[in-house]
Amino acid sequence: MSRPLILASTSAIRLQLLRNAGLEVSALPARVDEESIRQSFEAEGATPRDIVDALAEMKAARIAARNPANLVLGCDQVLDFKGTTFSKPETVQDARTQLLSLRGQTHSLLSAAVLYDRGEPIWRHVGQARLTMRDFSEDYLDAYLARNWPDISHSVGAYMLEAEGVRLFSRIEGDYFTILGLPLLPLLSYLATRGFIPA
Repeated sequence: MSRPLILASTSAIRLQLLRNAGLEVSALPARVDEESIRQSFEAEGATPRDIVDALAEMKAARIAARNPANLVLGCDQVLDFKGTTFSKPETVQDARTQLLSLRGQTHSLLSAAVLYDRGEPIWRHVGQARLTMRDFSEDYLDAYLARNWPDISHSVGAYMLEAEGVRLFSRIEGDYFTILGLPLLPLLSYLATRGFIPA
């Protein structure tokens, strides 16, 4: 890359995706209170798309203010189920409740990315994927939770598609990277178009 890229996140999967794509990237936590911001936006009637975009921008802006010479990438993901957003589960019971409500249903994952350069936003994208869960048994669910908690506590919807969570689904429509929380292909295209990476 022509200039250093900072990921405004502690997400291991996003960092891995960027590095696997050949980008030189470091990560700094943005320390944004996502839950209270999300609740505030919902109280004002914001759409899930508006919420995820705003959270990604807040993360990028916070890190960009302290690192003006760097490109800074802020990302966020929300789960939209019938107009309601889900948070990361705090307890195994929260995860069980979320997964039972999603069982046999279709929901959307919205993944936003906002890129800052010299303290200003220069690019943004919100990707969407639709996922349908199969009608799994409660016995399977309890065994899944026992095997995967607390790892799934870091994921909206209480599943990680890159791991055993894929077994919860019967249908997936959309970009795999978007499902993992980073609209990687549009980002790489933009970086190449602007000359930040070789094209």
